[in-house]
Amino acid sequence: MINSFKRTLASNLKNIVGWTTNRKIIVFSVDDYGNIRIASQKARMNLGKSGFSIDSNRFERYDGLENANDLTALFDALNSVKDKNGRSAVFTPFANCANIDFEAVKKNNYDKYRYELLPITLDKLEGYHGTWNLWREGINHKLFIPQFHGREHLNIKLFNELISKKDTHLLACLENECFTGLPLNYSKLVPFNEAYSFHSFEENVELSEILTEGLYEFEKVFGYRAENFNAPGAYEHSILEKTMSTNGIKFIDSIVVKKEHQGNGIYENKFRYMGKQNKYNQRYLIRNCVFEPNLVNSKDSIARCLKEIETAFFWKKPAIIGSHRVNFTGIIEEKNRKLGINALTELLKEIVKKWPDIEFMAANELGNLISLKNKHNEF
Repeated sequence: MINSFKRTLASNLKNIVGWTTNRKIIVFSVDDYGNIRIASQKARMNLGKSGFSIDSNRFERYDGLENANDLTALFDALNSVKDKNGRSAVFTPFANCANIDFEAVKKNNYDKYRYELLPITLDKLEGYHGTWNLWREGINHKLFIPQFHGREHLNIKLFNELISKKDTHLLACLENECFTGLPLNYSKLVPFNEAYSFHSFEENVELSEILTEGLYEFEKVFGYRAENFNAPGAYEHSILEKTMSTNGIKFIDSIVVKKEHQGNGIYENKFRYMGKQNKYNQRYLIRNCVFEPNLVNSKDSIARCLKEIETAFFWKKPAIIGSHRVNFTGIIEEKNRKLGINALTELLKEIVKKWPDIEFMAANELGNLISLKNKHNEF
């Protein structure tokens, strides 16, 4: 009862301030696409034998790179409903455009981090035939509109520090072509999967260079410049917003109160709201709904998400539904994909049933709508 009250209160508070609209807009912002975490069930078992904790969270249990079966099932679910304009539901996958080049790292005697672009990864991996073509089809049919989640889903400085020491945990990962399950006590400030986390503030100079290169590589991979950004792990310093702006990023995903690291364990709270503009004329998009069917009971996740959508609409806000790929991937366990896709299909049917005047949008489309309306003083 207390937890339910807190969730309801938080859901209302995050929607009070900011851009409003009478339109009922739904956006799905889904993190982690394109990222290799666990290569296969066999690799996962090998890591377990090496002493890794492979059952401590859902990412270490289920989160493998999406394959053709995953994307086919997802696109079928998105196509199963239509909004008032006849448009299917759409995912905005916040995607990583590069992964560890395991072959090159091994060939060079584990000397330093090296990466390869996503289409190359998909072409090399067994069991991924046709996957990149499906990415392209999803983009062409506007079911799947990728935005930027970092060049890769890992902290390069930490990676190079560990590989220089020939860290046994990291080497076990690399031998199995995975990047998961590294002990979090390597660094309290820099988890292994947070690309833009740092110890000292000065590290943002190098992070800015990585960000610039990543946005360039994103355009090379997907054929257009990214407009939206959400950091792996959702941690980055606002000093990087200038670099984002220079390289085409117009919209930044956020929560209302973001705990921002200033360096050496010192934090400041940053307050943001839907459509808030920073000094580079970028706007913040607030994820105000959650859909994580393999984190809680899938029925509960549907009911909770519908309630959060209802709250967003009550305050005349678009509903931006945050989620993760791990809910919809089946390379490790097929039942995980079935659970997630079935829950998504049910959620979509309930949405169009409850709100027949719904409009599905990608995150960048919503951002451009907010910017356009604000130009005409329709806040």
